[in-house]
Amino acid sequence: MTNPETSSKAPWWRGAAIYQIYPRSFADSNGDGIGDLPGITSRLDHVARLGVEAIWISPFYQSPMADFGYDISDYCAVDPMFGTLEDFDALIAKAKALGLKVIVDQVYAHTSDQHPWFAESRSSRGNARSDWYVWADPKVDGSPPNNWQSVFGGPAWRWDARRGQYYMHNFLAEQPQLNCHNPEVQDALLAVAKFWLDRGVAGFRIDALNHSMHDPMLRNNPPAPDDGKVRTRPYDFQLQVYNQSHPDILKFIERLQALISSYPDTYSLAEVGGSRAMEEKRTFTQGPARLDSAYGFDLLYADALRPAHIAEVLQFWPDEPDAGWPSWAFENHDAPRALSRWCAPDQIDAFARMKMLTLLSIRGNPILFQGEELGLLQDEIPFEMLQDPEAIANWPLTLSRDGVRTPLPWMAQSEHGGFTSSAPWLPLSEQNLSRAVDRQETDPASLLNLTRHLLQLRAADPALRRGSGEVLLADDTRLVLRRELEGHRVLVVVNMSDAPAAWPAAIPTGGRVLAAVNNAECALTLGTLPACGALWIIEGETA
Repeated sequence: MTNPETSSKAPWWRGAAIYQIYPRSFADSNGDGIGDLPGITSRLDHVARLGVEAIWISPFYQSPMADFGYDISDYCAVDPMFGTLEDFDALIAKAKALGLKVIVDQVYAHTSDQHPWFAESRSSRGNARSDWYVWADPKVDGSPPNNWQSVFGGPAWRWDARRGQYYMHNFLAEQPQLNCHNPEVQDALLAVAKFWLDRGVAGFRIDALNHSMHDPMLRNNPPAPDDGKVRTRPYDFQLQVYNQSHPDILKFIERLQALISSYPDTYSLAEVGGSRAMEEKRTFTQGPARLDSAYGFDLLYADALRPAHIAEVLQFWPDEPDAGWPSWAFENHDAPRALSRWCAPDQIDAFARMKMLTLLSIRGNPILFQGEELGLLQDEIPFEMLQDPEAIANWPLTLSRDGVRTPLPWMAQSEHGGFTSSAPWLPLSEQNLSRAVDRQETDPASLLNLTRHLLQLRAADPALRRGSGEVLLADDTRLVLRRELEGHRVLVVVNMSDAPAAWPAAIPTGGRVLAAVNNAECALTLGTLPACGALWIIEGETA
């Protein structure tokens, strides 16, 4: 019997490739140095040509920008720096014409301290929204209610004299924690989701979802055991047991998914971090009543691309009927460029090709961050130019997120890379200008053109898109996967090292090469995988 989840009747998102757009840095239409919604619309053809099925747009909502849009002051308004609601409608229309689905961020764990909800909540202890945020009395000595620490450094509590209480913030003090235990808060957030679904979005990426509910008893977090790693924040000295991940999050997830799935062709994706992320990703997506997919920082924060590590994270997502569908990213707006983390400078070009084929080989939804198709590198931003509040607070031990958020270079010879006509909000480096879109467009051997080719092959191959995934080998240098759907099998063979490696003895060399990078097809006759060699082989077919 055919499984509808893996057959041609599967939902569009199962196995879809997604392209993340960071609006501030994608394209600037009005010359103010900051990307905007009309800029995205004007450049959507580039994304469509890649062969992805959907775009995910990071926050563009009204915000004081303390955390660059993740501190929202109006969930249903576009911040003027990004445009208007009419601009968003035009973006949706253009995406639809190009065959692209649009997914947008939703931030349910906190708002801006400038949000009207918080202004009312902090005004007194007896107002209609007094319980919409997490408030607590001080200890008898005036200190915070417990030992919880914020992700960005320091206690997770800020004193407010108007109420004579502390309010909780898991991140910046400008991001007060919503009390999602309150049904009225949940109702308000579901109304926000409905607003954007009615406007034509195809779903949501839900930010920091496991931070959305705390322990109402406000119990202290236990200390974290010493793991030998350098700790740059007080947050890292604790196990996050009580400030997040309350079991009742699942009830809210089921309410949210019921709304999302009531609209046709929608998709829900949770961001889940922390020490229990793998367990929570499985729980948040288990069964049809919960979210469609989840991703975390397993590979985003990895210090190297290792076969054994990929095999380890894949084992947490077995191909079972009730298990959720995984999503994966090597880069995003919070994580440094993978090429700068994972390879030596003289291996960048070869490694980038192998990395792209690997990402598109893993069972799940691959998420590409803007510029990943160009092989962009992490930029070094001097302290005096930093924008990232986390990096500023923890300088110099926390790697700045600004280095991955620099503008996308469209034209190599343009003063500002074709991103803007004035000084951009973050500088463009010469190393990334040399990788501009226009330069790679005309080079048949460029990473951009390889990415298009691999995405198109993947979209057309049912096993690579939504088939099962089996790890056949994962040693120090080599990864071998088998993707299979209804008897159609694709073998994925990757050498992740910068030196040649022997073809795995137990892996047959027969079959038709569907794609190969760095001359890896030679391995079928020579028995040796070149450095960073990787290929897809359709088993049972001849060349």
